[in-house]
Amino acid sequence: MKKKTVKTKSLFTEKFFAEIKESLVAERDRLTKELTKFTKKTRTPGDFEANFPEYGDKEDENANEVAEYTANKPLEEVLEGMLSDVTKALQRLEKGTYGICKYCDRPMDEKRLRARPTSGACVACKKTLTDEV
Repeated sequence: MKKKTVKTKSLFTEKFFAEIKESLVAERDRLTKELTKFTKKTRTPGDFEANFPEYGDKEDENANEVAEYTANKPLEEVLEGMLSDVTKALQRLEKGTYGICKYCDRPMDEKRLRARPTSGACVACKKTLTDEV
């Protein structure tokens, strides 16, 4: 016989959710704007590719192109990761699972969510996962 999993209901107010959603949407827009400064979108949603600059054909120009691309690629990956976290948090809001730890299924502390609105794990579970206990 299968065990039925019961999801915990959130204890947060609609006002809290509205504030968090507003914050997450603003962050999504900021990250997207930042990414479009030096990348182009790919066919995969939420995926960007750093532009390879074209300065010319001289050796020093080629070196500058490679240096700029090399500097932008890690930044692209970090910003994409942040954008992915924001998107997942917005999806949890839509599903009604925002603020519930994805590991222990308990409500997360409001202070944690205000400090890190993209969090999907409570402090105790996160510490356990990162061996900080």
